[in-house]
Amino acid sequence: MPMQISVGPPLLTINNSGTFMVTDLAGEITADSEQGVFANDTRFVSYYSISANGRPWIRRTSSTTTYYSARIYLTNSQISTVDGEVEAGTLALIITRSVGDGVHEDLDIRNFGMKPARFNLEVALRSDFADIFEVKSHRFVRRGKTETEWHKERQELRTSYTNHDFSRSFICRAISETLASYANGRITFDVTLPPGGEWHACNEFVLVENARLRTPVRSCFDKADETPFDSLQRDWLSKATSLTSGNEDIYRLYRQSVDDTGALRLHDHDSTHDLWVPAAGVPWFVTLFGRDSLLVGLQNMIVNPGFALGALKKLAEFQAAEVDDWRDAEPGKIPHEIRFGELAHFHLIPHTPYYGTADATPLYLIVLHEAWKWLGDDSLLRDYRDVALRCLEWIDRYGDLDGDGFQEYQTRSKQGYENMGWKDSGDACVYPDGTPVKQPKALCELQGYVFDAWMRMAEVFEALGEQQRASMLRNKAADLKARFEERFWCEDIGYYAFMLDPGKQPVRTVASNAGHLLWSGIASREHAAWVVKRLFEPDMWSGWGIRTLSARNPSYNPFSYQLGSVWPHDNGIIALGVKRYGFAGEAARITRDISEAASYFVSYRLPELYGGIQRYPGTFPVQYSAANVPQAWAAGSVFHLLQAILGLQADAPNCRLNIDPRLPRWIPDLRLSGLTVGHAKVDLRVWQEAGITRWKAEVTQGELRVQEKQWQPWLED
Repeated sequence: MPMQISVGPPLLTINNSGTFMVTDLAGEITADSEQGVFANDTRFVSYYSISANGRPWIRRTSSTTTYYSARIYLTNSQISTVDGEVEAGTLALIITRSVGDGVHEDLDIRNFGMKPARFNLEVALRSDFADIFEVKSHRFVRRGKTETEWHKERQELRTSYTNHDFSRSFICRAISETLASYANGRITFDVTLPPGGEWHACNEFVLVENARLRTPVRSCFDKADETPFDSLQRDWLSKATSLTSGNEDIYRLYRQSVDDTGALRLHDHDSTHDLWVPAAGVPWFVTLFGRDSLLVGLQNMIVNPGFALGALKKLAEFQAAEVDDWRDAEPGKIPHEIRFGELAHFHLIPHTPYYGTADATPLYLIVLHEAWKWLGDDSLLRDYRDVALRCLEWIDRYGDLDGDGFQEYQTRSKQGYENMGWKDSGDACVYPDGTPVKQPKALCELQGYVFDAWMRMAEVFEALGEQQRASMLRNKAADLKARFEERFWCEDIGYYAFMLDPGKQPVRTVASNAGHLLWSGIASREHAAWVVKRLFEPDMWSGWGIRTLSARNPSYNPFSYQLGSVWPHDNGIIALGVKRYGFAGEAARITRDISEAASYFVSYRLPELYGGIQRYPGTFPVQYSAANVPQAWAAGSVFHLLQAILGLQADAPNCRLNIDPRLPRWIPDLRLSGLTVGHAKVDLRVWQEAGITRWKAEVTQGELRVQEKQWQPWLED
């Protein structure tokens, strides 16, 4: 029997809405690390250790028990006391933590020794109130004033930070039958345990943001009642489309992904009971992102449209209304990212919000159309018509920098991003010789997104009775498609150019971006076949998924962020694209890669990215060291993969669901229950019979016609 390998970060991460806690596996927060207790982009606890008479505890085991809770089992090393020695391994300390606004911590000790044990349990705490950007970069600047007070009567440690009108405080409330004391940065409990005796105490971490208090919503573990957060998560799970399958990897990956997506919900940004936005990922992206929220909305259409609706509403509220060079904003542009920490408060960074993304604006239009196709609600189009018109105006006026009909980007901000596509790391865009491409850059997928957005909005304006505008958009899309083929197709490499460089010359770098052209439908059928073939050559296909960059490029590094790594969401989009052009086998191949990679990660929780190393017997996926886990669009990738396998296309305005299922041999069956299309619900069962894919749809609510129809590229329907 082969050895089971579990891959995951050497950390415990728990989160709930805007609060999260990251510790080492022993439950401690190491000094000078990226660990801590965070909320709204501020680190409230930068150091935590627990000891007995100054001696460290020894970890037996630890794990997260839910997305918001963790449990750590510890035992003692030998402790010297005035009453004699406490032998190693005779005491058991269990730390149970839960996040919900603040953090609740249970400390439970039991004496398994034959002698009484009396010692000091010491909890050391420090707060640096660092901004999340400082934590990530390990570059700190002391600005304000920090003070610490111990209130004996309230059994409360309060550390406060003030910098002009920006203030944050961390409060630790010690709850125990015996009074705790505080000295030398440590809260000390006097513990006396007879043989077999038990001792219990709690610490409550309260996080204060100016006048707002984040108080723990959960109590002791053995007395915990359901909180509003539990109710919201249970409601999300009950409304999400459920899946069963004979393939264990697919089933478990789907279940974990649904749970993770709900766990990343930012409750502070909830608009109504069914309009939500997710945090992009923990720990670095616990905030609203434009591109991420929109793509997660797209991924979750087959699960629940609430994230798409929430993204449309929340991002419309931040749509830019004026030119602001510092924030890379122009009228009509959809934001990239908003932050709430000290650096943003004093405008030391442009994230208030920052608009340095070239793709969120066309993606907004794509999500608006897709939400309408799944919901069939024409009022959605009327409500966001003006927002959509401003997006279209931005594409024409600001997205095309030089008026040549292609989308380019170039920052004007002193802290602006070098790269503004989904591959937004500073080194992501390279020539075939590995040297960086300078701005302005016309990424290939930006042209595809705009083409797709124009085609979709043509359909939207037809539904709104604006035929002239619809015809204009279709004509613009057809012209873009023709010019794109002329300028971006590189016959010598049999592939689309990664981008056009500042001199408008095609960059002949082989990267995964061309796979997004298949999803958008801009690629010609002939050239799409070449792209699919190229994506599965050994330098691009790792066996764990398609790499972001060819292994033949001199800058290739499988352990880098975007120069040869594998991103699950990227593969999900590519799978949709290859299925659109009729390559069902290749879509299944990508699905198998990602689902089998997921089986190696703890709890089937896909990280943001992992190494693009070549797969062969005895290997396993290697997680990127700073990857966000959980991460919203990584979790959502399986939803796109399943949509590709089943060929699902909603047409709720016409009460139809189009499907084109092609099950590979390794998936014997799939069943989606409670799939919502408009006002209808359907249970869809797909199975294999003598190598042939069969399907049956049972409409359990409303009216819906389910029919088999292949997805087509635009302008070929």
